[in-house]
Amino acid sequence: MTMTTNKDNSHGAMLAQSVGDFVKRGADLPRVRALTQTHAEFDRAQWRQLAELGWLGVLAPESCGGLGLGLAEAAIVAEGLGRALTPEPYTAVAVLAARALEHSADTPLRDELLGGLASGECVPVVACHEQADDIAARRVATTAAPFEGGFRVNGNKQFVIGAAAADGYIVSAQTGAELQLLWVPRDAAGCNTGLIALADGRSYGAVTFRDVVVPREQVLVSGKTARAALDRALDHAAAIASAELVGVMKCAHEMSLDYMKTRVQFGKAIGSFQVLQHRAVDLYIQQELADAVLREVVSQLDAAPDDNTRALLVSRAKSRCAEAALAITRAAIQFHGAIGFTEDCDVGLYVKRAMTLSAWLGNGRAHRVRYALLAAKTEREAA
Repeated sequence: MTMTTNKDNSHGAMLAQSVGDFVKRGADLPRVRALTQTHAEFDRAQWRQLAELGWLGVLAPESCGGLGLGLAEAAIVAEGLGRALTPEPYTAVAVLAARALEHSADTPLRDELLGGLASGECVPVVACHEQADDIAARRVATTAAPFEGGFRVNGNKQFVIGAAAADGYIVSAQTGAELQLLWVPRDAAGCNTGLIALADGRSYGAVTFRDVVVPREQVLVSGKTARAALDRALDHAAAIASAELVGVMKCAHEMSLDYMKTRVQFGKAIGSFQVLQHRAVDLYIQQELADAVLREVVSQLDAAPDDNTRALLVSRAKSRCAEAALAITRAAIQFHGAIGFTEDCDVGLYVKRAMTLSAWLGNGRAHRVRYALLAAKTEREAA
């Protein structure tokens, strides 16, 4: 595992404390429940607070108003927000969109979007997936046909997290054999967004493009550079989604342990029952393994490994964290007994968030398959 200095540890501890304090001041479960009951998933005032604290710009370059930090810092923020089940799409915007924009062509539009993202004034989200089993978003049927100084875009995008509040989309489209990333404002003529409910009360977007005219000035990046930018953004977002999962599993496990100390059965706290103690320890080990893998992976990703190594690292983290989060949150229901199945019990919210985060950007099985294929490829190339 990569070693960190005391200074790095101190910086991380201060950031984690800052996120924890923020959560306690209002980014809490009652707010999550209130937003769910109103079918809302985004609070602009809360989003602006995230921006004022600098968290939306953690990965954005300093030249665009961001902090220019790394994935290790983004993971700390994501874990803290995950503990509170914060519904705002931090990873989808501050990581996935930010990384796609950062590695786009150096244009005024790119700088404007990154600046708006960091300040909280603009919410760009990536629309690149079209099929559920294509975690790398490589099957692109959406087309961008050249047309009078620009392009006409036609196609459909699915699983667009953050679409409910998006100001516009970073869209992947094919122009012949060349991939392009285009900026399409949400209110562009021919762009329509439908919202589909997720298990945790949020939603994803199903976005259709019908003869949407995109000027050449709104082309963010083209060709091999576009493919590389999108691959890197998706991998980095999957790693930070893993950090959210770590926050979810840690809080769910803590809730279970607290309940076991207070719930009395047969005249004793159920936490004194050995079978439950053993189960809780087994799950704690899974939690710590997932946490350790995540820390190692994000530290190595910050060192900018080659594409194959990056993908291997990310699949290792997402698979481990997804499986651990699902196991721990489902067990939390069992630890709580009958009350755990009720709508009023908060632990159920953690199960639902673990389900949606585990599926987003590839579930555990999909990433194990990808890891196996990449590892075999690496061995063949080394032979």
